[in-house]
Amino acid sequence: METRSSNVDVGPVVGVPAAGAVLDGNLGIPEHALGIVLFAHGSGSSRFSPRNRLVAETLQGAGLATLLIDLLTSGEEAIDRRTRHLRFDIDLLAGRLTGVTDWLLRDSRTHELNIGYFGASTGAAAALVAAARRPEAVGAIVSRGGRPDLARDALGHVQAPTLLIVGGRDYAVIQMNQQALDGLRVEKRMEIVAGATHLFEEPGALEEVARLACDWFQHHLDTRSP
Repeated sequence: METRSSNVDVGPVVGVPAAGAVLDGNLGIPEHALGIVLFAHGSGSSRFSPRNRLVAETLQGAGLATLLIDLLTSGEEAIDRRTRHLRFDIDLLAGRLTGVTDWLLRDSRTHELNIGYFGASTGAAAALVAAARRPEAVGAIVSRGGRPDLARDALGHVQAPTLLIVGGRDYAVIQMNQQALDGLRVEKRMEIVAGATHLFEEPGALEEVARLACDWFQHHLDTRSP
């Protein structure tokens, strides 16, 4: 579980109603935003993840809005710290992500922006399932060290261009992602970051993830792209 905090300012706190809960998030919208990226964090993580915040800062610097959201309430997170069960409830997480997507489509600050998903670990599985449920709303997906095997039944229904990023030393996850790549029927690519393990803690590894994600989202979310 991630316990470090980050001082990166990724936007003011917002409360988002979704699937019967009010979820806490940080919404950052640069001037003339090209699109918005909704983050679905992984097992035992939160919107305070320094890894996701570094990626969000990079995306905002490139003109993309971001919403880092906790898909579990504080009470649910307390339960999950003991049981480690809810973080693997992909149907619950995907339902929350779908609700947040619907909120973005209604909110006056974001309703005109194309939406992308950035998912990590089990959050990537939730992103794939949610994208299959809202194919008209999701324009691109990036998975970092994801568990797409947990979204196997949804892969054939995903319509958003999907980038799978995996660490070169994350051997089991490489195999899971290769199998998922074969199951996707959309524009797709897998990028392996040489020398990186599951959390991309090696020098320069997370920056490479941020660069790859930024390029993918800029290309697929910016309506001005050729």
